[in-house]
Amino acid sequence: MSLSSPNATTLPPLPANFDVAVEFPITRRWTFFNHAGVAPISGRAASEIERFAREARDDSYLTGRWYQKIELVRKQAADFIGAAPEELAFVKNTSEGIAFVANGLDWKAGDEIISTSVEYPSNVYPWIDVAQRYGAKHIMLPEVDARVDIQSIFQAVTPRTRMIALSHVEYASGFRHDIAAIGQFCRTRGILLCVDGIQACGVLPVDVRAMNIDFLSADGHKWLLGPEGAGIFYCRKDLLTSLRPEIGWMNVVNANDYGHYDFTLRTDARRFECGSHNIPGILALGASMQLLSDIGLDIVMGRVLGLTAQICAGLAQKSYTVISSRRDHETSGIVSFKSRSHNHAQIINQLEKQKIIIVEREGRLRVSPHFYQSTDDINRLLNALPDDAAASRA
Repeated sequence: MSLSSPNATTLPPLPANFDVAVEFPITRRWTFFNHAGVAPISGRAASEIERFAREARDDSYLTGRWYQKIELVRKQAADFIGAAPEELAFVKNTSEGIAFVANGLDWKAGDEIISTSVEYPSNVYPWIDVAQRYGAKHIMLPEVDARVDIQSIFQAVTPRTRMIALSHVEYASGFRHDIAAIGQFCRTRGILLCVDGIQACGVLPVDVRAMNIDFLSADGHKWLLGPEGAGIFYCRKDLLTSLRPEIGWMNVVNANDYGHYDFTLRTDARRFECGSHNIPGILALGASMQLLSDIGLDIVMGRVLGLTAQICAGLAQKSYTVISSRRDHETSGIVSFKSRSHNHAQIINQLEKQKIIIVEREGRLRVSPHFYQSTDDINRLLNALPDDAAASRA
C-alpha cells in the first residue's frame, strides 16, 4: 500500500533562509526517527565544537573567552525554560541533576516519593536508593492503556508524600503528563515536584514557573539537538540551599582564589557545579538552543505534532496498533506502536537497510521525528513498513 500525506499543508512553514541540508546533513544519508534516543547535533553545534577544538589547539585558553560564553549560554538556557540564570546549573546528564535532588535533600523515614512504573531508569534508581538508605517509600504507579491518569497520581498522595517525580513525557509510550496541573496541585500542598525534562525540552513548551516545577533536569542530546554530556539542571531559587551539593573546587564563592581556603558555598545554582565544565558541549548546546529559538518553539512543536499525527494516520491505514495516547494535550514527539504480524526486530532491520531509523522500546516500535523533517520523510517510512493487515490475512 503506497501512502500519500493528507497533512502536507498543515505543517507550519520553516523560515525561508533555513537550509535543512546545512543544519542537518544527516538528511543526505538517513531518514532518522530516533530523536527521543540520541539525536544528530545541529550544524551550528558542530561548528561550535570545531571552533573550540581549533582555539584549544592553537591558543589553549588564551583567546576563546569560553567561560564568558558559558554564562551567556546559562542565561539562554534559563530563558528557554522560564527560569532565572541563578537557578540554572550545567550538568553532565539528566541523571546527575536528578541525583542532586535525591542525594541532596534531608530525607526522613516514611517520606513518600510518588512516581510511575514506566519511567526511564534515571528517574527510578535514585528514588529506590533513597528508599533503601533512609526508609522512605517509593510508590510507582502503573500505566493503563499507555497512560497514567492524573487522578491516580492525586489519589496516591497522603500526608507523608514529600515529592512527585515524573518525566514530562514518558520515553516508551510518549505519554505527556499535565505538568502544569500536577505542579499546581503540589504547590498548594507543599509537595515537591521533580521533573525529568529530557523528552520535552526542545520540542514542547516548558515554563518552570508557570508549571510550578521545583527541580528539572534534562540532557541536551535528544530534542535539544546538542551533544551528549551537556545538560541543564533547574532548582527553584527558594530551594537552592536546601540541597547538599557534591563538593569540589568550584562550588565556593571565591573559587579562583586558589590558595585561600574559604569553604563558603555559592548561593546560586553554580553551587552544583563542582569542577571544570564540558566547555565544547555547553557551547554546542547553546548553539542548538539558539537554532530552536530562531525557528520558534511554536513552529517546532506544530511541525512535530503534525508529523506524529501523519504517522498515526498512516499506521492506522496499514493496520498497526498505535499505543501512544492521541488525546488532546497528551501527545508528544514520540509515537509508539505494535505489529500483530511482523517481528519488530526484522522490521527495524529492514528499515535500516533502506536508511530509515526507528527503534524498539519496551516491546513497542518507536518513531520520534523532529521539526526539520517533512511529510515526505513520513511517507517514506510509511511506505517502507509492511502492511500489517495483509500479513494477518495471509
